[in-house]
Amino acid sequence: EVQLVESGGGPVQAGGSLRLSCLASGYNCSLYLIGWFRPGPGKEREAVAVIDSGDNTKYADSVKGRFTISRDNAKNSLYLQMTSLKPEDTAMYYCAAAPLQSSAWISLKALNLYVRYWGQGTQVTVSS
Repeated sequence: EVQLVESGGGPVQAGGSLRLSCLASGYNCSLYLIGWFRPGPGKEREAVAVIDSGDNTKYADSVKGRFTISRDNAKNSLYLQMTSLKPEDTAMYYCAAAPLQSSAWISLKALNLYVRYWGQGTQVTVSS
């Protein structure tokens, strides 16, 4: 059974930091593109940051320079270091995996269509 279990969310003040973690089990995550998603303006989940099997990363413009995604294949884990948090970062953050080698030809807004596995989410709430 495939499982993605997120942790690390919670309340934080604007300007603060959080580190999200995702522990994957039941599949070889080194073969998948994995990332963090949150609901967009239309409530569809949109990719915030993704990393592929070659450790190439892609970020949404709204988080560039503030968020850093990383993975540890030996631990089947994915991380999202979030700094300089803003109230507009408040959302449920989902860990997700897609059977893709790269996201180079797919927009971040469309990546949710390729996701095969979703976690249950972890809530991040940023207060001003």
